[in-house]
Amino acid sequence: MENIDIEIQLKSKAFDALIKHLQDRTEVQNIDLMNLAGFCRNCLSKWYVAAAKEEGVVIDYEEAREKIYGMPYETWKKNFQK
Repeated sequence: MENIDIEIQLKSKAFDALIKHLQDRTEVQNIDLMNLAGFCRNCLSKWYVAAAKEEGVVIDYEEAREKIYGMPYETWKKNFQK
């Protein structure tokens, strides 16, 4: 396996770990993430859509949100947004 393939695989695993961590930490609000880190779950969703577009894959924002939140956004908002 080439170094670039390994790097892509490692980045993918790190991204998956970040998403899982955010899905598990529902008490952390998006506004908290924005204030502390300058990005939130919605930003990740937008970046996911942009990455898909660059690769010629069509995915809409709501689909991306569901992948990032681990459930439909409206469900997450109803259950966890303060």
